[in-house]
Amino acid sequence: MPISAAGVDGARVVIQPSFGNRHARRHWADTLDTCVDFHAPRLAGALTEQQRAALDEQHPAGSAWFWGASDKHDKRADLLTAGDVVLLTGQKHVLAIGEVGHCFRNHEFARRLWRPDPTRCLWSNVYSFRALRHTRIPYEQVWALPGFNPGDNFMGLRLLSPDKAAAVLAGLDVRRRLRER
Repeated sequence: MPISAAGVDGARVVIQPSFGNRHARRHWADTLDTCVDFHAPRLAGALTEQQRAALDEQHPAGSAWFWGASDKHDKRADLLTAGDVVLLTGQKHVLAIGEVGHCFRNHEFARRLWRPDPTRCLWSNVYSFRALRHTRIPYEQVWALPGFNPGDNFMGLRLLSPDKAAAVLAGLDVRRRLRER
């Protein structure tokens, strides 16, 4: 059994770059600026029965926000479960905070979600968010938390240690932010 990387409320916390180039910004617009109807024929046909059932359980309305990660992050993505927290970063800010609904591996669903240049679609991991709040938290606020270093630009999908996860959850008041409307 893997060592848990959960914070004080049991949630794992991931920091993931998501707005660094024009492709990422377009994908952000497609799946984070708006909820996606995963029952739409274009998408539903790529889901397994188990994936569709899990998405329906987490998102009874049939739509969700989505993000993903490439196959080099498979081991970290395998640890994510419902309720875990993802800080989506770009432009030296946390631009959104999401609470994971369902995490799964499906390369074809990712291709259909983001319709990338065929030479650029490397995603195999997809996760939905049952809550997502756009923010604009400067990196300096994260760097000021215990265990973080000034100048860290949070490259790659980073699964935080339990201490850092707890510091982020408390220091950025993540649960309150996620409850805000």
